[in-house]
Amino acid sequence: MSAKPAKKKSDVTPLMEQYLAIKSKYPDLILLYRMGDFYETFYEDAKIISRVLGIALTKRAHGKSADVPLAGFPYHALDNYLPKLIEAGRRVAVCEQVEDPKHAKTVVKREVVEIVTPGTAISEKLLDHKSNNYLAAVNLQKDRAGVAYADLSTGEFYLCEVALENLISYLQEIEPREILLPENLYEQIRQSFQGKVGGVVTKIDNWIFSERYSYEMLVGHFKTPNLKGFGAEEFPLGISSAGAILHYGKENFQDNLEHIQALSVISPEAFMILDASTRRNLEITHSLLGQGKEGTLLNVLDDTLTPMGARLLKHYLTHPLKSLPDILARQERVKAFFEQRKLRQKIRSALENISDLERLLGRISTGRAYPRDLVSLKNALTHIQPIRLALLEEPIPELQHYHENLENVEPLVELIEQAIVANPPQQLTDGGIIAPGYHRELDELREISSEGKNWIVALQEKEREKTGIPSLKIGYNRVFGYYFEVTKVHQSKVPDYFIRKQTLVNAERYITPELKEYEEKVLGAEERIATL
Repeated sequence: MSAKPAKKKSDVTPLMEQYLAIKSKYPDLILLYRMGDFYETFYEDAKIISRVLGIALTKRAHGKSADVPLAGFPYHALDNYLPKLIEAGRRVAVCEQVEDPKHAKTVVKREVVEIVTPGTAISEKLLDHKSNNYLAAVNLQKDRAGVAYADLSTGEFYLCEVALENLISYLQEIEPREILLPENLYEQIRQSFQGKVGGVVTKIDNWIFSERYSYEMLVGHFKTPNLKGFGAEEFPLGISSAGAILHYGKENFQDNLEHIQALSVISPEAFMILDASTRRNLEITHSLLGQGKEGTLLNVLDDTLTPMGARLLKHYLTHPLKSLPDILARQERVKAFFEQRKLRQKIRSALENISDLERLLGRISTGRAYPRDLVSLKNALTHIQPIRLALLEEPIPELQHYHENLENVEPLVELIEQAIVANPPQQLTDGGIIAPGYHRELDELREISSEGKNWIVALQEKEREKTGIPSLKIGYNRVFGYYFEVTKVHQSKVPDYFIRKQTLVNAERYITPELKEYEEKVLGAEERIATL
């Protein structure tokens, strides 16, 4: 729900003025507004997160508004609280301080840097590694429905058109976490979904679903003259839904969707759509006895070793093939792996060491990766080469496809190995991520920084001997930088070249030209290191 707007600007503080201006751009989202070490929420947002997260709801005075509801939590607890909001079906806008408070003339500048919704979540804490997290879009025309769905955490992107009577059954098969609907059809479709289709239903502007805009959005993203290469040209309703997904995803990730590199057309002629009763009675992915997977067909068959394999198997089971040639080709591949026991064991040995490559690449492409994600990527990719070699050593026609589609990733493995330390910190801002020897300037600056600290220790010893002040010490703070501190007892021994900077109760603090000159060199190096 929207924040309650103030009648006049003078009614609220400049801080609240800024909050209301940002909130007006995201009226239907929970706005997590960064204030120092906390994310704060106000008005209806505060009431919602208080209820969902079980945190205290308080009040705060802002200008003439004395009773503004307020609820918040420490910024470092975001990874704990955000999943709870998403699981509750809430859409969240994360608003950060994008200006150093020291440089702010009035209110610190803030911007929404991330939007997280049930269908666009990519954090590991928000996802089931064995299931896709689909964002779907639906458009209707007469008795046809255009459906597109994508897993933005993996880059999978699908498009299809189905008979209107099969729409609900198809959505039940793919189980989207969020469904986008055009504004003019929102009420009609939402009501038909109630009690039948799960997931959050989100209304977006009609023009985003227009075929022309969607077509341009898709060819622009894939950098192709048309959509013929994807086999999508004859599905205008599906194209309109696919374009809506791409638009929504790009808005949420500031255009960082490079990992979506293909669009797969799901043909109703190729796959069987099962109604809810059939799926329930066959217990394909859900048990009749409850919501668990125990005893289901998926549970019995799933002996996969990677999250990607588990998700693919589930996709196969929820999209049964109808084409006899396709069914026979799949059976031949399964048969080949079954008969080639040694080959199968070699490949399984390599696969069990491969982490979730799809979602690693998703986080990297969308700018949401941590330094350790790159090391995880490197470790996973080292096991690709053994799979390629195993398939090459035992050439089997039915499995040739896999060998041909596995690229040589050794150059990328070597690059990450050379560039990133083996044990990087969790956050990019912690520094210490780039390996020694990778970047000459960085190595030189690190040497200056390291030697600079040693130089300061040596200077302290030199000045103690020179002045005869055994307790003389060099300290540092953000206001004065480095300084010499001399207790009152030894004030008579202070040399003329010491420049007084600060008087304390029991001591005096001084600087010297030599100390300030080297300080600039050392601190300049550390600032440049952080920038690099």
